[in-house]
Amino acid sequence: MSTHSEKIHLQASVPQDLFGKRLDQALAEMFPDYSRSRLKEWILSDCVKVNEQIANTPREKLVGEELVEINAVIEVQVRHEGQNIKLDIVYEDDDILVINKPANLVVHPGAGNSSGTILNALLNHAPQIANVPRAGIVHRLDKDTTGLMVVAKNIIAQTHLVEQLQAREVSREYEAIVYGTMVAGGTVDAPIGRHPTKRVNMAVVESGKPAVTHYRVKEKFRAHTYVRLKLESGRTHQIRVHMSHIRYPLVGDISYGGRPRPPKSASPEFIETLRAFRRQALHAVQLELVHPVTGDWMSWQAPLPDDFVHLLSVIREDKTINGSGDV
Repeated sequence: MSTHSEKIHLQASVPQDLFGKRLDQALAEMFPDYSRSRLKEWILSDCVKVNEQIANTPREKLVGEELVEINAVIEVQVRHEGQNIKLDIVYEDDDILVINKPANLVVHPGAGNSSGTILNALLNHAPQIANVPRAGIVHRLDKDTTGLMVVAKNIIAQTHLVEQLQAREVSREYEAIVYGTMVAGGTVDAPIGRHPTKRVNMAVVESGKPAVTHYRVKEKFRAHTYVRLKLESGRTHQIRVHMSHIRYPLVGDISYGGRPRPPKSASPEFIETLRAFRRQALHAVQLELVHPVTGDWMSWQAPLPDDFVHLLSVIREDKTINGSGDV
């Protein structure tokens, strides 16, 4: 494990419109590139001076036009090494990186996955990302979910991306194939928390955190539906849990009820394709956000992966042969 340090020096006069504000509130408005909790920590660590005097408390009231100076050090512990793992980079600049994640690749090292992850690949591709908490990973995709992810390459970008995610200002859209024939689209508004007995799973539980998923029908088949989904929140396994909750589990999602269930008179190829699809049929197809540094509105799309495309074609062929009648 190694530690990287980054020195921070900030200086500004308190504008008159912050007259009467507490020091921590004023700093949050003056230096929005840093989180409130980090600024408060710097005050408590004697890293902040007001008119050349060390600030005593975050609650200190300001009268306006004071000179504020911050001298701090951000230390980031790096527990992981870079590895030469190929990344499908959709977009990159000095501040952010957008990747198209393949299936069967874990985002962050954890129990049973200490290496061979997106994080290891990022540390190899952009070594300076080691200075950013969690190597700039601000949101995740499950191991077997494919599609778009944004990564922050510096602390300023990370702070702004986290704020956008928390304010639900990042637009994330997914496509999925589910079991069952939906009549129409809709919204699932149901809190998600740990499953009461299966500890590795999530579930809709009263004590969970608020979670909202919007979905609309793209195409209907004999026993399946191709859907487009949009997240308002970003809970663990959210789409998988919500679709299972309304009894339309994702194809291939064994954990949440998506076991192979071919319709009547299905061809051997269709049955075998369903059995061979051993991951949830879920793809993060579109990502839209405000660039954390330039302020530009940006949008990216990622084409469906080959296995998803093949599954769709086999399901379409079944409908063509058997019609849309009884299942």
